[in-house]
Amino acid sequence: MMMRFNSAGDIVGAKNLPSVQAFYQDTVVITYKGSYVTFTRILTTLTAIDLSNNRLEGTIPESVGRLVSLRVLNMSHNAFTGKIPTQLGGVTDLESLDLSCNQLSGEIPQELTNLTSLATLNLSDNQLVGKIPQSRQFLTFDITSFEGNLGLCGSPFSNPCGVSLAPPSVAHVEKSSDVDVILFLFVGMGFGVGFAAAILMRWGRIRKWFVKSARALRT
Repeated sequence: MMMRFNSAGDIVGAKNLPSVQAFYQDTVVITYKGSYVTFTRILTTLTAIDLSNNRLEGTIPESVGRLVSLRVLNMSHNAFTGKIPTQLGGVTDLESLDLSCNQLSGEIPQELTNLTSLATLNLSDNQLVGKIPQSRQFLTFDITSFEGNLGLCGSPFSNPCGVSLAPPSVAHVEKSSDVDVILFLFVGMGFGVGFAAAILMRWGRIRKWFVKSARALRT
């Protein structure tokens, strides 16, 4: 898979069979271009890696980008983490890529737009973020290729990129601040009214004392 060869290769022959015309007759069933396909004769032109539905962990190795003759890569339904290797963009013969149902994060590498032979792409149900590439084969994939990634934006999703809404926590803080200001105003008004009433009451007592003093002097 790390060497380029003539894509019109022959059917793999079985060396231990007596007949020269005999072919390798074992069959294999793999997910090819999004569908289960049974190959009754294994061609040298079909190179595929299917590691789906295991419990594999860790990051996807960058060395996968050296498999220049790879046609099918299925690593779905595992526990892979980290970013999608940008080196995958060098596997230009790739026709089917399925990395769904993992824990991949980060942005979708722009280098994947170099995969002009890509007919099937499934990156759903991960933790990918950022803008979906908007060129070449990526313009042909619908929302099912990307759903389940809440951080993605741009076509084919309806949410545009670059529109940031205030986080609920910020809005909550702003609302709490408004409430605090209103309470402060009410407390201040209450204190002012009470202070004014106290002054009036004190003034009333002083006035009564002056009146009594004036009457006493007259008598």
